[in-house]
This record gives sequence, structure tokens and C-alpha cells, in this order.
Amino acid sequence: MTGVLTQSRPIRLKGRSFLALALTPELPFEDWLVRLDDLASRSTGFFMRRPVVLDITGLDIDRPQLRDLIDRLGARNVRIMGIEGARPSLLGTDLPPAMADGRPTSDIEAPAAEADGKPQAPESVAPPAMAVPKASPSLVVTQPVRSGQSVIFAEGDVTIVGSVASGAEVIAGGSIHVYGTLRGRAMAGTIGNAEARIFCRKLEAELVAIDGYYKTAEDLEPGLRGKAVQFWLEGDTFKVGSLA
Repeated sequence: MTGVLTQSRPIRLKGRSFLALALTPELPFEDWLVRLDDLASRSTGFFMRRPVVLDITGLDIDRPQLRDLIDRLGARNVRIMGIEGARPSLLGTDLPPAMADGRPTSDIEAPAAEADGKPQAPESVAPPAMAVPKASPSLVVTQPVRSGQSVIFAEGDVTIVGSVASGAEVIAGGSIHVYGTLRGRAMAGTIGNAEARIFCRKLEAELVAIDGYYKTAEDLEPGLRGKAVQFWLEGDTFKVGSLA
């Protein structure tokens, strides 16, 4: 159907960035999926309502293999919003779009409508200035984080003056400090900060992760349960120590 617009109000397109998980599968996919199933079974709901980017950088696979992997992830309720590191020949309209590392973006204004049906001469448009984010090095939450809640702060550290309940999660670009019991999930250094740490006064966590490396409750030493501890990375090795 063809409509007639009475007002030439432009559609506004806005650029936004969202924090998404990046999955980096490894060959053979069968073995990697087994490990993924193990993680999901030990942290129920880990992938629910969470945007996920599939990073296949360096993988020597063909399109049917990629299609099959995405189908298998879909069967596990892992919804892929984009693919990073894929050759153009691997992608198509039946697959999620190609994506690159997220960057801050400014608003994008759609071109104004033509007046009186006559085309207008194009105007020279200067590149939009990049928005400078305000300094926000830390976030302090002064109340407990309840089950089902998520605290996400990609810009820096998160301090919880209270406890993090089972089924809750705290995601930070920097370190995480919990001045109560950590029963839920804590993911620090999520945008590539291997120097980030996780501190808690009482450890009962379902999952802790730093810069993509993680440990679930079953991986944690039983002797640390109920203790004040900190987690950090040394290379790709997960370290834990008592704060007492």
C-alpha cells in the first residue's frame, strides 16, 4: 500500500552499545558443546535473556558447520545476535549478521525528506563528533541484590554493600567487591580486564568469572566456603586466596 505523508518528520536512528557475552567455540564442536552443557547445567539460566556474540576468529570451518553450530546453540536457548571474526563467504541472510568489537557511537540522523517532490542537492556533512563518556569509575549499590536481579556496570568497579542472592548476578568491567555473602554470579573484567579481581566477605557463589575465565560452585575448593576470599588471574590461571 502506498501512503502519503503529510509531515516530513524524519525517522531518527540512534546508535547504542550493549554489553553482550562473547562465546568463543573451539574445534571439535562436539567436545566444546559438552563443556558448554556442563557450564549451563551448573549455572541455571546463565544464557537466558542475554545477548550473545559468537566469536569464530581463526576457526577453519565452512558454512554448513557454522549453520549447524548456531542451530545447536539455539536448541540450548543460546540466541546468537551476531558473529565476529567470520569470513564474508561464511555469512548469508540465513545467519546472524557480522559484528566487530563494540565501540561508542553517536546518534545517526536519517536524511531529511525531499520537499515538493524535488530532489535536494546533497549537503556536505561533517563527521559526527564522538561523545566523550563521563568519568564513572565505580558503582556503589547500597542494598542487597535479590534473586533474578542483574547489576551491570561495564565502565568500572562495582561495590555491593550487602549480599548477592542465589540467582542474582553482578557484571563489571572492573573489579567486584561484595561486603556480604556472594551466593549468585559475579563476573569481573568482562570487557577484557585481566587485572580485575573479585572480593567477597562470605563465599557461597554459583559462579565467579574474570575476563572470560570462570569457576562454578563445583570447581571451588570446599574449604573456602563461607570464608572471606578474593579471586584474580595469573596468566590464564584462576587464583583464589583468603582475606582473613
